[in-house]
Amino acid sequence: MLEDHQYEKQFAARLTQLRMNKGVSAREMSLDIGQNPAYINNIETGKAFPSMMCFFYICEYLEITPVEFFDTSTSNPDQIIRINDYLKYLTRDQLGHIEAISHDLAEKNQKKRTK
Repeated sequence: MLEDHQYEKQFAARLTQLRMNKGVSAREMSLDIGQNPAYINNIETGKAFPSMMCFFYICEYLEITPVEFFDTSTSNPDQIIRINDYLKYLTRDQLGHIEAISHDLAEKNQKKRTK
């Protein structure tokens, strides 16, 4: 049972992270997905757990897939999706520049994390 509780904590933490990244309050999100004002807060505090259907509504609201919800290696999956959509319209040359910039930034962030 301890494992179940741990999953609920991780779920709540991920929901909180993604909601805050979107810049909305728990109340606002609750109302936007058609729930009572305390719904998201109850999930984030461990008082409730969403049904599968509500989980899908949450993902839709956050503009991510369920897979992206559980991929904790990415803190801003919604931004990555939007950036990926923009990349489809760039030329090969432009993509090369974006790739080089992304590589340099990622390398710098990795170095900061290892210090």
